[in-house]
Amino acid sequence: MRNLEKNIKSSKEVDVLIIGAGPVGLLSAYLGAISGLSVLAIDKSDGPLKVGRADALNARTLQLLETIGLFSDLYPLGKTCNTSSIFENGEFVSRQSKWWDEIEGCLHKHFLMLGQAHVEKLLDKKLKDIGRNVLRSSEIKDILISDDYCLTTLSNGEKIKSKYIIGADGSRSFVREHFKVPFELVRPQITWAVIDGIIDSDFPKVPEIIVFQNQTSDVAWIPREGEIDRFYIRMDKSEFTQAEVLEKINQAMHPYTLSFKEVEWFSQFSVKESVAESFHFNNRIFLAGDACHVHSVNGGQGLNTGLADAFNLMWKISKVIKEKAPQSLLKSYEAERKPVAQSVIESSGELVRSTKFSQNGTHAKDYINIVEKRAGNITGMGIRYGEEGLVGSRVFDFKINEKENKTRLYSKLDYSKYTLLIATDREVNIQIPNELNVIKVSNISSPYKDQAILIRPDAYIKAVSSIENIANLVTMVST
Repeated sequence: MRNLEKNIKSSKEVDVLIIGAGPVGLLSAYLGAISGLSVLAIDKSDGPLKVGRADALNARTLQLLETIGLFSDLYPLGKTCNTSSIFENGEFVSRQSKWWDEIEGCLHKHFLMLGQAHVEKLLDKKLKDIGRNVLRSSEIKDILISDDYCLTTLSNGEKIKSKYIIGADGSRSFVREHFKVPFELVRPQITWAVIDGIIDSDFPKVPEIIVFQNQTSDVAWIPREGEIDRFYIRMDKSEFTQAEVLEKINQAMHPYTLSFKEVEWFSQFSVKESVAESFHFNNRIFLAGDACHVHSVNGGQGLNTGLADAFNLMWKISKVIKEKAPQSLLKSYEAERKPVAQSVIESSGELVRSTKFSQNGTHAKDYINIVEKRAGNITGMGIRYGEEGLVGSRVFDFKINEKENKTRLYSKLDYSKYTLLIATDREVNIQIPNELNVIKVSNISSPYKDQAILIRPDAYIKAVSSIENIANLVTMVST
């Protein structure tokens, strides 16, 4: 730690400085703002992403977006998809969606196929609407920390003082490298092309993910919003042209053919895998998203895992700053999210390797079987912060009838507060503090009959009690 008193002069002072304004940084800023914190997000770009990158929001992300009022803004823009099909060596093999059908406590059992640009654009607008504009075209030169605060110097010499910093600045994170957090990359030597565009094909266009395999060609057709579609194509070399990619697609889809009437985005990526050794530095600098975990895009887990990082972290920072919660709450961020990142790498890694290595040459079948096995990660609904029982699991969503109005639990959760869910037909008289959101439902509508459930701001269960012992749950929030 350094004595920063001589550097105390700063042009801005905020609770949380967020470095990086991709979806994870933007969401972190928005969550902080609605939790009552002063926040500032900084990015070297001049605006939100316009095309490319991530392509789907999973079911858990959709639930979490409901808790902060963004679900209704994004949902109409996308295309729902919960089915995966196999087309192998010129023949249709199978169609499956049972891993979605089997999810409990979920009203939207599907991906929302929607480009990352839409998420960034909405979050950027929401921040502007509440006067929390992103500081664009700005780069970080230096970060110093003391026991009480951080001092960040921009390349133009401006200094920003903050209680905490979040590095959401991607896989080449300045923040991670500045604090020398180990981040050892594994490269399995698998290169993919990705292309978005408007297609012309004699293959029937359907709203489902189709995995094509023909000899050594592996292609995934991903439905997208509007008129565009996305294709992931495994390439066996690092240098290739768009024409070679199209040839691979047509080889995998044979005897059908496909061409592009318009290409919106064309890129390539070599698979890299890593989890940062630590997700924080001195409990004052935190890493989120690709800054602390990178992996294959297979399974659509990158964006969703990063957004879940933000949901896990920001309420904890808010409780520490505003309600003087113990610092140990911040340490739980790494304890909870690092195992999730490791499990994501395992699942995406198994998926991507199955496209290249198959003992029986059944790449497409292997891929779908792994999707089923790893469905908890891919849908987001299998993520939990405890080994067993209700505590640490996601709270189920369910329909609630309120007189003449019909709603559901997740639309009544409040990210800035703990929620006390009381499921009983009996009268309950108890004094409730202002910092607690209370929802009372009948036994008929609830899966938690005659129980009281204390729900964290990020919609995971903190504690459970009988109706008679509700006071114990209230005490947990008050202290």
